[in-house]
Amino acid sequence: QVQLVESGGGLVQAGGSLRLSCAASGRTFSSYAMGWFRQAPGKERQFVSAISYRGGSTYYADSVKGRFTISRDNTKNTVFLQMNSLKPEDTAVYYCAIDRRRLRVGVTNDLNEYNYWGQGTQVTVSS
Repeated sequence: QVQLVESGGGLVQAGGSLRLSCAASGRTFSSYAMGWFRQAPGKERQFVSAISYRGGSTYYADSVKGRFTISRDNTKNTVFLQMNSLKPEDTAVYYCAIDRRRLRVGVTNDLNEYNYWGQGTQVTVSS
């Protein structure tokens, strides 16, 4: 049974920073790419960032490029999302997810390619 548990969300003023963490269990974490997605009220879940299984490849949505940084620690089965220069439009529930394909070359932004999801952590950015 794969489990993903996010933490680190909260309320922050515009321009501030937060660091999200996602701890994984139940699968060989180091063999799978990981992704972060977010969903604002009334909107569809959207891709934020992804990192390859070894961490050598990363990919960002245009809306967060230059402000967010994804990383992973395979010794701790954890993926991180450092979020800087936060904007009110970043307000959403943030979810981590694990790739369905083992040892994928590169990363994907297609949410249908992720088959396990965390419960989400709320990020609220006030103006």
